[in-house]
Amino acid sequence: MEIIKIPKKEGIIDRTTGKVLNRKLRVAAYARVSTMGAEQLNSYESQKKYYYEKINNNPEWQYVDIYADEGISGTTDYRRASFMKMIQDALSGKIDLILTKSISRFGRNTMDVLKNVRLLRDNNVAVLFEENNLNTLDTKTSEMLLTTLSAVAQQESEKISEHVKLGLQMKMNRGELIGFNRCYGYRNENDKLEIIDEEAEVVKFIFDKYCDGHGANGIAKMLTEQGIKSPKGNDKWNDSTIRGILRNEKYKGDVLQGKTYTADPLSHKRYKNLGEADQFYVSEHHEPIISPEKFDIVQEILKERCGARVNGRRIGNVGRKFAFSSRIRCGFCGNCFTRRTVVGKDREKIPSWSCTSFAKNGKENCTDSKTIREEMIKEAFVDSYKFLSLNTNFETEEFLNLMQDTMNENNKQDELERYKKEFSNIKSKKSKLIDLMVEDKISENDYNEKVEKYNRKLEILENKIEQLKLLAEDKKSISEGLQKVKELLNSKDIMDQFDQEIFNAIVDYVIVGGYDENGLIDPYLIRFILKREFDLSVPKDVPDEVVIQNNKIDLNSNNVLVDFINTRKYFSYERDEN
Repeated sequence: MEIIKIPKKEGIIDRTTGKVLNRKLRVAAYARVSTMGAEQLNSYESQKKYYYEKINNNPEWQYVDIYADEGISGTTDYRRASFMKMIQDALSGKIDLILTKSISRFGRNTMDVLKNVRLLRDNNVAVLFEENNLNTLDTKTSEMLLTTLSAVAQQESEKISEHVKLGLQMKMNRGELIGFNRCYGYRNENDKLEIIDEEAEVVKFIFDKYCDGHGANGIAKMLTEQGIKSPKGNDKWNDSTIRGILRNEKYKGDVLQGKTYTADPLSHKRYKNLGEADQFYVSEHHEPIISPEKFDIVQEILKERCGARVNGRRIGNVGRKFAFSSRIRCGFCGNCFTRRTVVGKDREKIPSWSCTSFAKNGKENCTDSKTIREEMIKEAFVDSYKFLSLNTNFETEEFLNLMQDTMNENNKQDELERYKKEFSNIKSKKSKLIDLMVEDKISENDYNEKVEKYNRKLEILENKIEQLKLLAEDKKSISEGLQKVKELLNSKDIMDQFDQEIFNAIVDYVIVGGYDENGLIDPYLIRFILKREFDLSVPKDVPDEVVIQNNKIDLNSNNVLVDFINTRKYFSYERDEN
């Protein structure tokens, strides 16, 4: 038996024909810098010069390009546009060899490094890691050494991440401003927040309108109609932007640091901090735009409107924390009422409601409004309901069926599914943009514009989906209330105490304060505006002082979650506070 060694061919092999190509090795280089600041820019230019000279000084090499990414960690590759373009060019047959300083420059995530190196090697493209003198086409040692070095690089990345995290926590503990993102109304000058007067006026407008009873959606429409640009420079404001401003503690001069945290140093994905990591609250950190008192009032209103949840589902209409949250309007100025606690003579805490305009500015803005006890409104509803059920001639079953039919007509499930599908489609389109860019089908500017456009659409759709989900929850709550009304009316029992489910089912909102039949001011006049047309035919023996008024009221549908009909009749119940 004779064994003859066939030596390997020197040069580049054409894998289609098996012949040695009589051409130079096409060489590219990959560099990565932390930022494009002055110091790092010099580093980038130095790397470019180094690789340009190294490639062109080798007579067997042909210069292709130098690929570089800025401000992006090596622990993930899906955002590294230049890196991905280099891989695409290599797979397209434009590159034979890639030079890079170290494994950490190529990627600190072990799996990503190995994935890309193997992908390139399968297509006969080598990667030369200069610091380790490692050529990935050298199969003798490359795979084992590459795996070991990548694991070490990953461990170092995690260690660095822990050091950075510890350093940031120490700075937060000292009250230093960390990771300041653009905050509408402020600019960051040498780590000090300075007020931008024009934007600060918009912030004040938002807080004032919300205190006056306007919702986030309504305020967003006002700003859009006024032609004021949103914080992102868009023509249209979203209600989520308004709520974000209303909740931002920076507007009262404080800073909460550590709102998000990084769970995995490899993916760098950030999560909202719900207690998984330390937070640092710095009071009186900078000049406020909104007074702490007004900011706290807004937080109370937000809590009342947001409401509580039971078993993951919001309770009550619009999920209100209190029975009358966002449901009482001032009969004099039209603003919403806010809940407050009044201390009585015996230091007893009495839940009460006041006009927000009156509570904020006193009689100057709402002359005739007065604070009213919560118990008084509840008693008025119980008495009104008794009168409604005992003295009006309407068909219980017909009324309840009418209410249920209207809710069925307003079924938004199909609309919800349509929005969800659209949301999914846009996310898919957004994820494909990076492929289009690396394939040179779109420019980097087009990529950024399209990403911004898709982000705006996703934000709008997310808001719509959330609103429809809440509407579905509230409709379930109302249905339960209607069933309770039906059972109560059919049983002929008399309601002797306030029932929030029944109140939510039949009352749209309450008007407190107004003018009696003689035109005299009565701050304790209470009117319950019903959600549906009632056939309220009053028997002749009903006393004159108890009146069913058939006035039609034109309502702004933005203030009505379940908008059954645009005109409603209301039941007026008058009660003296004493």
